[in-house]
This record gives sequence, structure tokens and C-alpha cells, in this order.
Amino acid sequence: MRNPIIPTAFAAPNWSTSSFGDATETSPMELAALSDHLSLCQGANRRLTYLQYVGEILHRFVATRFVTTLALATLVIGAGLLAL
Repeated sequence: MRNPIIPTAFAAPNWSTSSFGDATETSPMELAALSDHLSLCQGANRRLTYLQYVGEILHRFVATRFVTTLALATLVIGAGLLAL
């Protein structure tokens, strides 16, 4: 007996492109519109982009010096606990 909830076959996606078999090329107008869009997006997310950049630099610093950073963090936490 077949379960009506679980389909037995899935329909394949129907893909279509705008090139219709020709070589895909971008027009100068499309490139200008893309450039305008990217400039607008980067300007709107400037603070978030800067925060991501700082996070990546911090991650690189910590990852390359993991053992040293771990020892330094242990010393700082230990000194903080002794000061209490």
C-alpha cells in the first residue's frame, strides 16, 4: 500500500537561462548597475564590514599564536583572581 503523504517521484527543477544557447556576455550598462549596487551595499554596511574586518584580524592573530595567547589569558585571569 502506497503512502499518500510521501511522494514516490520528485519533479526535476526546470532551469532556464537568459542566454538561450548563445555566449553569455555582460553589457556595460549591466556592469555599471552592478557597480552602483555594490557601492550602495558597501556604504550601507560600512560599520558591519569594519567590525568583520577587525574580527578577522583578531582571529588570525589568536589562531597563529594559540598557545601563547592561551598562556597569556591564563596569566591575566590568574593575576585577576589573586588581586581579589
